[in-house]
Amino acid sequence: MKYAIFESGGKQYKAVEGAIVEVDKLPYEVGHELEMDTVLLVSDGDKISVGAPQVKGAMVKTTVLAQVKGPKIIVFKYRPKQRYRVTKGHRQQYTRLKIDTIVVK
Repeated sequence: MKYAIFESGGKQYKAVEGAIVEVDKLPYEVGHELEMDTVLLVSDGDKISVGAPQVKGAMVKTTVLAQVKGPKIIVFKYRPKQRYRVTKGHRQQYTRLKIDTIVVK
């Protein structure tokens, strides 16, 4: 099985051809094709290429499927005996990517 580990927004993701990955929001429209060139590792069966820090000539070609929001997270602050209660909510925004191909030169 061919897969790669790439970096986007300071986080690492595993890319398998045909899979769908959600990364932190990227400023691209739906249908836009991206080339992620910060590939840290490429595995093709028994052959593994580890970069130092990146694999030269390797890239992951992706297509933007949607801009989505993650689940709602509730942040609750409380101090006993002081009548202090604060509730806030947060929904992280993500970009859903489809992994088209993994290219190694």
